[in-house]
Amino acid sequence: MTGLKQQRGRYGRYIPVFLTGIDFLLINIAVIIGITTTGNESVDIHMRTVWLLANLSYLPITRWSTSVHSLRPIKMERLLANSLRTIINHAFIFLSALYILRIDYIPWTFFATFYGACLILLPIWWLASRLIVKYCRRRGLNFSRVIIVGTNNTALRLLNELSSDAGFGYKFMGFFNDVPSNDVPSEFYRGSIDDLDTYIKENAIDEVFCTIHDENETAINRTIAIADSNATQYHYVPQFTKYVSRQFDTYALGTMPILSARSNPLKNISNRIVKRTFDVIVSATALILSPLVLIPLSIAIKISSPGPVFFKQRRTGYKGRAFICWKFRTMRVNDESDKRQATQNDNRITRLGRFLRHTSIDELPQLFNVLKGDMSLVGPRPHMLQHTDIYRNLITKYMARHVIKPGITGWAQIHGFRGPTEELWKMEKRVEYDVWYIENWSLMLDLKIIARTITNIFSGESNAV
Repeated sequence: MTGLKQQRGRYGRYIPVFLTGIDFLLINIAVIIGITTTGNESVDIHMRTVWLLANLSYLPITRWSTSVHSLRPIKMERLLANSLRTIINHAFIFLSALYILRIDYIPWTFFATFYGACLILLPIWWLASRLIVKYCRRRGLNFSRVIIVGTNNTALRLLNELSSDAGFGYKFMGFFNDVPSNDVPSEFYRGSIDDLDTYIKENAIDEVFCTIHDENETAINRTIAIADSNATQYHYVPQFTKYVSRQFDTYALGTMPILSARSNPLKNISNRIVKRTFDVIVSATALILSPLVLIPLSIAIKISSPGPVFFKQRRTGYKGRAFICWKFRTMRVNDESDKRQATQNDNRITRLGRFLRHTSIDELPQLFNVLKGDMSLVGPRPHMLQHTDIYRNLITKYMARHVIKPGITGWAQIHGFRGPTEELWKMEKRVEYDVWYIENWSLMLDLKIIARTITNIFSGESNAV
């Protein structure tokens, strides 16, 4: 079995190196573009030096590209942030080197063209390389064999995350624990920790995830020792409850490792300004073009059934405050609209209204709410006041979703948790996704959610009613 590990390692080990090599190729292409478009003699004279320095300046920061090209899952917004960080660091090193060598005859147009090309080429390539690697992994190539030590709830949740996307590149091989658990299927149980060393050797295991409680020091130390002796990557997964989705930073206080919870990104005033500015620009632009949609839809709604064009409802917003939420009317006028949630085959919904709900077009008037400041483009969906009164007493962290403005679309919605919540677990999952979004907000994440929402509008959603 050792040969199996070497064979897989032959491919996996050199993939990041090969992909980073393409980075250097793109840097050189950007240099050629800069020199060609500038056409200045001073650039031609120093061309070889500039070319060499452009490549050497990239060497100290290849860790950013290596992390992007590694076997680890990486969020799209982090990928783009890394590309911008790489270009900024390269510019600092490159310009410093030119200054030290007294090469000061390079026109600014060269740098503008060179870094403009880098800003286009590198992010596109990094995105493409991730998609290529994920494509290969989903077809059984370039994967890491992993095992989980422990059979508790944390271990089961970890397995669910590892298996959620084959593009992550993990192949789960089994559970190990001194005491078998009824929650773990027998076909996945591989034995006790005493069997761990032999199994790692015979099955070429790449990574070990330990979910044992931290009070069991003996088992944890044994697991670490076995992983180290086999040159296998070791990870420890803390025993957090399923409601703790926050990201943590690790630092050392003397010899004591400390986990520090990252603060909500939107507590930072600059982030709030960025989000609000984005909301205003997009909503204002959309509303300028809105008559092209609003006028024909308003006529169609009036023809479909008697009643107003818009439906207005009091919903729970920022910090639990009530506000008037606007929608296109999709139901016949009735007395239960503020009490009873829409359900599948609801006879109150008009034929046109069903189409509007299925495509989420009925939410478009909420752009007025966004421009006014009651809502954001992206955030937790606002619920009826009655639902807030019910669920705040049933679900942990339910009210935590109100620490930011509600949104027209959200992280929970693009993952299928929209529409009726007749079962408590559906609302629990919605809250879980909403809290995760709040604690992991970034502008790139908002753009990703909006892009997925637009895709869903054209494809339709099965949970929409």
